[in-house]
Amino acid sequence: MVKQKTIQNEVSLTGVGLHTGKEVKMTFKPAPINNGYTFVRVDLEGSPIIEADANYVVNTQRGTNLEKLGVKIQTSEHVLAAFVGCDVDNVIIELNESEPPIMDGSSKFFVEAIEKAGIVEQDAERCYYVVKEVISFTDETTGSEILVMPSDDYQVTAMVDFGTKVLGTQNATLKNISDFKTEISDARTFSFLHELETLLDNGLIKGGDLNNAIVYVDKEISEKTMDNLKVAFGKDKISVKPNGILDNLTLHYPNEAARHKLLDVIGDLALIGTRIKGKVIANKPGHFVNTQFAKKLSKIIKIEQRNQVPVYDLNLEPLMDIHKIMSILPHRPPFLFIDRIIEMSDNHVVGMKNVTMNEGFFVGHFPEAPVMPGVIIVEAMAQTGGILVLSTVPDPENYLTFFMKIDNVKFKHKVLPGDTLIFKCELITPIRRGICHMQAKAYANGKLVAEAELMAQIAKKQ
Repeated sequence: MVKQKTIQNEVSLTGVGLHTGKEVKMTFKPAPINNGYTFVRVDLEGSPIIEADANYVVNTQRGTNLEKLGVKIQTSEHVLAAFVGCDVDNVIIELNESEPPIMDGSSKFFVEAIEKAGIVEQDAERCYYVVKEVISFTDETTGSEILVMPSDDYQVTAMVDFGTKVLGTQNATLKNISDFKTEISDARTFSFLHELETLLDNGLIKGGDLNNAIVYVDKEISEKTMDNLKVAFGKDKISVKPNGILDNLTLHYPNEAARHKLLDVIGDLALIGTRIKGKVIANKPGHFVNTQFAKKLSKIIKIEQRNQVPVYDLNLEPLMDIHKIMSILPHRPPFLFIDRIIEMSDNHVVGMKNVTMNEGFFVGHFPEAPVMPGVIIVEAMAQTGGILVLSTVPDPENYLTFFMKIDNVKFKHKVLPGDTLIFKCELITPIRRGICHMQAKAYANGKLVAEAELMAQIAKKQ
């Protein structure tokens, strides 16, 4: 079990917002379990909270900007990437302005602050979304695409193509999130000269200087533009170096632009709100395609979490086959409705049944549109739970199980011939005096098909 983590102590940073140009103080504070990442605007009345949630994204021009009930957080991605990269799950981020400090345009200083604060485990299990199939999103306008495929670990690859001579095709890959600090965190944000002119004309990048953004010169610089840049950056002299970068800033890596795009992907996908076990491949990523993909994946995860569909490898050897089941349960065909026990602990059990057309109940229910009767699904769940309660006695063959109560039964989807049913029963209260009170659920085709609260008791055969 991987536990959730937060920071041990408060830590603060100060700087200027890249686009607002305003001095800002940002404080990281420990947060309780399941808090996730939350921004708090301490400069506003009531200190409103904005959760790092993809559904709050309102604008992706020059950064990922969040808004909730009129309260804004700008350029959230570099801070969020730092927490993901440092393996921190829960933190409160207090700001006295709308935008975190840009620092050097990377996540480096945020990572250092997190390490200074210390990281501690919390008494709760971390939740993961295990990717089982390829999920993708494409921006038809730009051709940008981002997808995630099955993988045992969270990996990210960014492939960028800027279509310019000074900065063409670049790739970057992070195979292990633990390498974020050394390989990705110090990759700085960048801009092209033609974008810079537009930003200056629109009153943005007020907090920019040549130490927190790499500027690639993709066009001839006129004297007027050069004068504007001197004023904007407070420099007496600005020049273009042979590698096409404005002024004297030195690249950390030849592919620093691709690494920063990868950093942005990690920060933007933090808005999903759940850790991912999967490999992300981003082709020409940007904040719009990143956050649209985050919204899509977040919706998929919430639907699956609502249904709580468990995933098991049915090709593995079962914990109990049909022979072992029949040595424990008194039921026999045609009234034995489980084929395997896949998993069992002190407080839960998972069983399986292959539903075939030659089941006796399909003869009359319904002959021309066969549907598995709901009462038999409930009985199969009870038999699965019976394995759990009978496993508490040394001689289960000498006991019978009897229903005492069935509550809150719900049938959500039809079960048809050819379906594979998975039954999961979890104890609501500990087993006492042979009485078992369980929450039982049945799944088929990746959906919750039925659920019920069951109470049964085992009694010795007379």
